[in-house]
Amino acid sequence: MSHRFVWVDIPVHDLDRAIAFYAAVLGTAVTREGGPGFSFGLLAHTGSDVAGCLYVADDDNAPSPHGPLVYLNVDGRIADAERAVAARGGQVLKATHAIGPHGYRAIVVDSEGNRVALHSGTR
Repeated sequence: MSHRFVWVDIPVHDLDRAIAFYAAVLGTAVTREGGPGFSFGLLAHTGSDVAGCLYVADDDNAPSPHGPLVYLNVDGRIADAERAVAARGGQVLKATHAIGPHGYRAIVVDSEGNRVALHSGTR
């Protein structure tokens, strides 16, 4: 496998609110999945794409504006994604800005209190 990251679990307090937030920001479906006694929001992916899920946090992990910074791909629609952050209960900490030859990013806090980065190769 060529990806350094293969999966990410994003802790949330309110799964339905977080699913709506990430679906709006990413511009794609986030589906509710699960089994007996558990559920999570699956971030859309295909094949060997790196993906992840939203899960209701327990005592071992909680939403946080500190710690690792996860970059989410919003390629070609970073302005729309940044607007969706505010519209869905998040906060823009650092508006879209260039990151050298690596494109653009915005640093935001999601609807649950997690700090994440939005990334696009183009503005």
